[in-house]
Amino acid sequence: MLICDLHVHTNFSKDGESSVEEILRRAEEVGLDVIAITDHDSIDGAKKALTCKTSVLVIPGIEVSTKQGHLLVLGVTELIPAGLDVIDTVGIARKLGALLILPHPYHVWRHGVARRKKIGMSAVDAIETFNSRYIVGSANRKAARMAKKLGKPCVAGSDAHHARFIGFGRTIIDADRDVPSVLAAIRAGKVTCGGRQTPLRTYTRQSLNNTWRKIKRFTRRVRLR
Repeated sequence: MLICDLHVHTNFSKDGESSVEEILRRAEEVGLDVIAITDHDSIDGAKKALTCKTSVLVIPGIEVSTKQGHLLVLGVTELIPAGLDVIDTVGIARKLGALLILPHPYHVWRHGVARRKKIGMSAVDAIETFNSRYIVGSANRKAARMAKKLGKPCVAGSDAHHARFIGFGRTIIDADRDVPSVLAAIRAGKVTCGGRQTPLRTYTRQSLNNTWRKIKRFTRRVRLR
């Protein structure tokens, strides 16, 4: 059995706060066997992690910003364009042989695909039914109910944007310790998942910082017009 965190950000994400090296070191400290690096619309952090010396198995991935919301694409080292319809994004990812996970599908403020396009849930391999950055558990529970209805495997991720919270969402996978075996086991539903919430004060601080960055970027664009 492998202990995995399938949703982690480094500072290659615009809102990530920790380096690749810090992320991997923390993953080792908390006893993870596997970690998926899934930066927002960037594969650079994952590719760097693959070059680092670590006892943790690294799954390269990306959290793609589709037109309807976010999509986790695992097992790829190629950049997938942002801003496409989620079904078009799924098609590109399938051609690359990727595993697809729908993250935080019902989150009101964090780009949940299921709130905009129901078909997105049936097009993926698994659904993230525990995300540690939910303030309350209702959206996780709703995702779990939908995963059961659709017969999709349930997985967890910390969605950590700082190394301190690596492993707050954990998926236990019955697989050999290599990327193809892990991805195949997820598809086959050989998983259990759970975790604990990111502290509210941390989530709030990170959300406010992210909002402030977006305001500054918007202000700069307006000034350049």
